[in-house]
Amino acid sequence: MTKIIDQQRYARAIALFDAANGEDPNREMADGKESPKELLYAHRMTEMLQRFAPDASEPVCLACRAQHIQRWKIPRKDYPMTPEGYQHWRTTLYKFHADLAGKLMKEAGYDDEMIDRVKKIVAKRGLKVNAETQMMEDVADLVFIEHYMLGFAGMKPDYPEEKWLDIIRKTWKKMSDQGHAFAVSGKLKLPEALTPLILKAVQ
Repeated sequence: MTKIIDQQRYARAIALFDAANGEDPNREMADGKESPKELLYAHRMTEMLQRFAPDASEPVCLACRAQHIQRWKIPRKDYPMTPEGYQHWRTTLYKFHADLAGKLMKEAGYDDEMIDRVKKIVAKRGLKVNAETQMMEDVADLVFIEHYMLGFAGMKPDYPEEKWLDIIRKTWKKMSDQGHAFAVSGKLKLPEALTPLILKAVQ
């Protein structure tokens, strides 16, 4: 089990993250209930982390809950529809999420050392070399596969198989060996319509 240093402080930070994401004007249905889109995503990140790494550190737990915090405030359409525009959008988002998470953590009573650690994870600094950043990336990729990949497929019904294999392989490449093992262990609910493609892509 995760060791939380101060349960009340941790609960305050989580409540602040959730309140911020609860302002999302975009809605998504899940299990017959409509929720703010980014609040639902944040809860899915926490749920997946508990399944994937129940002994994750406190910074990883906080970072997973804050990974997409208020993402709707920086929409993709505000940036050029080019590879360069996409990268600029992504790097802007990472800084925005990290800074907002740090601000709310400060409000909850965290010190600068813990805030900096969480901001590094949320900003995705040190992928493949920082274990905590990599763990959040694994969780994000597992959440994408279980909850969002099929919806993404629905938006691209004319994609050829090779294009899908490329998307899956790019997602797979970002994950650790532990993430790979979890994805094919039967503990992840693979989208049924895409399962053959997923298995083909990663074999």
